[in-house]
Amino acid sequence: MKILIDFKSDNAIITTTDPQSIQWETIQRIVKDTLPISEISSAAFEIEWHVFLAYRGELARLCRIYGAQIDITEGAKTLLSASSSISYNKVKNNPPIDENELVSKLLEAGFKRSLTNEQKRNVRKMVAFPASATFSVPGAGKTTEALAYFFYSAQESDKLLIVAPKNAFPAWDEQLSECIGSDESVVRLTGGHSNIKNTLKAKPRFSIIAYRQFSLVTDLLIDYLRKNSVFMFLDESHRIKGGSGKVIVDSILQASYLPKKKLILSGTPMPQADSDLDPQISFLYPELNMRNNSSINLIQPIYVRTTKDELGLEPPKRKIVSVSLTAEQQAFYLLLKSETARQVQGITRFNRTNLRRMGRSIIKLMQFVSNPALLAQDIAGAFSEELSRVLVEGKSIKVDKACERARQLAKQGEKSIIWTSFVDNVELIANRLEDIGADYIHGGVDAGDDRETDTREGKIKRFHDDKNAMVLVANPAAASEGISLHQVCHTAIYVDRSFNAAHYLQSEDRIHRLGLDPGISTNIEIIECRDTIDEVVNERLKNKVARMAEVLNDKSLNINEDDYAYEEENDVLSIVGLEEGDAVAILDYLRGCDDD
Repeated sequence: MKILIDFKSDNAIITTTDPQSIQWETIQRIVKDTLPISEISSAAFEIEWHVFLAYRGELARLCRIYGAQIDITEGAKTLLSASSSISYNKVKNNPPIDENELVSKLLEAGFKRSLTNEQKRNVRKMVAFPASATFSVPGAGKTTEALAYFFYSAQESDKLLIVAPKNAFPAWDEQLSECIGSDESVVRLTGGHSNIKNTLKAKPRFSIIAYRQFSLVTDLLIDYLRKNSVFMFLDESHRIKGGSGKVIVDSILQASYLPKKKLILSGTPMPQADSDLDPQISFLYPELNMRNNSSINLIQPIYVRTTKDELGLEPPKRKIVSVSLTAEQQAFYLLLKSETARQVQGITRFNRTNLRRMGRSIIKLMQFVSNPALLAQDIAGAFSEELSRVLVEGKSIKVDKACERARQLAKQGEKSIIWTSFVDNVELIANRLEDIGADYIHGGVDAGDDRETDTREGKIKRFHDDKNAMVLVANPAAASEGISLHQVCHTAIYVDRSFNAAHYLQSEDRIHRLGLDPGISTNIEIIECRDTIDEVVNERLKNKVARMAEVLNDKSLNINEDDYAYEEENDVLSIVGLEEGDAVAILDYLRGCDDD
C-alpha cells in the first residue's frame, strides 16, 4: 500500500492507493482519533499544514508499523524542506554575537534600557538562535532579556505575541515602557472569541494572552500567526509541562511551527521532573523527535540563566519548625493513613488517571496535618464520636504556631507572609490576625487596579504602604508569581507545602530577589509535623530542586539538609504537581501503616 502526501490550500492531503485495505482503515482511524481531519473521500483526508508538521513523525511511524510506503509530491517536499530550515541541529552550535553589535543594534531599534553584564551575556547568546530559553531567577530581568531579544531581531513589521499567566500581564506593560521609554502598551487579548478576533484585526505590535484563553481561540491565533510575521514568547513556560491541561499543551504545540522566532521564560523550567522540559523543547524546535532525544541534553546549548549567586544574593536562612499532633489527632491520623493506603492499594502504573486517584486520597492526609477542621464537613461522621470530635474541635497546631510567630514578628515591627495551599486556611488565618492588619490573596481574589482595596494589586499595595498591615496570607497557586515583596517583608512562614516545587521556589522568591538591601536576611520558616506526610513532601521537594540545580548548573538552587536549622516545638485544593516520583515515595510511606 502506498500513501501520497500533497499540499493544497494550506492543507496536507493524505491519499492512499488502496482505500479498502485494513492498514489504511487503521491508520485513518488512529489519525482521526488524534487530530482534527476532514475526509475528502474513502481514499483521502486532509489536515491543516501546521498540524501535519507537528504530527508527521507519528504518521511516519504508523506507516512503518502497518507497512505503508510514503511518497511526497515536489510541492510538499519544498515546504517540508523550508520547515526544517531552522533545524535544531543546524543552529545548536551558533556562537554568541559580539557585544558591541548587540548594544549598537538595540540603540538603533530604540531600546533605551541599559542591560546588566549578565543580561548582555544572556541576550548575546539568545539572539544567535531562532528559538531560545531564558531561565534566569526572578528579579534578574527575564522580561527585559526577552524584549531585548525581540528588538534586536525584529523588523519594523514584526509583531510580538506573549502567552503568560494573567498575573504576569502588568509586568510586561511596565517593562516595555522601561525598555523603550514610550506609552506603547501590550494589548490584552481578553473577552470572547469575537472580541479577540476584532482586536487581532487591528494587528497590534505587542499582544498578550493567558494560557487558558489561548486554548479557547487557537483557530484565531493560528490564522493570525500564519498571516503575520510574529515572534511568540511563553512566559512561565513550565505551565505547559505534561501535568497541565492537555488541551492547553496541544493548542500551544499546534502553533509551534508558525512564529518567526520563539522564546520561553521560566525561573523553574522543570519543577517536577525531567519530562517537564519535553513540551517546552517541542514548542521551540517541533521538528525534534522527543521519543529519541533527551530534553535535558537538548536544552543545554540554547538556554541562558542568571543565578542568585551572580546577583550577589545571600542564601535565605531556612528553618524547620517541628511540631507534633496531639495524641487524639495522632490516633485519627493513623486511621486516615491506613484508609489512604487501602484506597491506593494495587496502583502500579502512574498515569494521569492513577495520579489523580492518589491525589484525591493524599489530599486528606495533607489537609488533616495542616488543619484538622478542613476535613470536618466531609468525613467527621465516618468515625467514632470521640475521633470525630478531633475534627469538629478543629485545633490546628500548625495554624496556631504560624499565628503566634506572625504576632511575635509584628511586635518587633517586622512584616511576614504566611503560605498555605488551602483556601479555607488562607481566610481563617487572615481573620485570626485581622487585629494586626492581615489581608489575604487566593484564587478568588480578582486582579485589578491597585486603587481598589479588594483586588490582588490593591491588597499588595496596602501590604507595601500601610505600616499597620503586618501580615499577608496567600496560597502559592495564586500568589507565587508576579509579586515582589522583598522591600518590606523578609520572613515567610509555611503552614504547609504541596509537592509542586515551582510553587515552593517561586513563593520563596517573592521575598528573596534582586533589590534586597545589603545586610538584610531572608528567613524561611517551615512548620513541619513530625511523623506525617509533611516529611515526605519535604524530601520530595529537596530531590526535585536538587535535580533542577544539576540540570541548570545552579548550585544556589540546592536545598541541602545542612542548610536547615531545626526548631523543636513540644506543643502538642488539591495536590498540585503530583508525579511519578512523588507517587513512589508516597506508596513507600504508606506501606509502613501496619507498623504504626
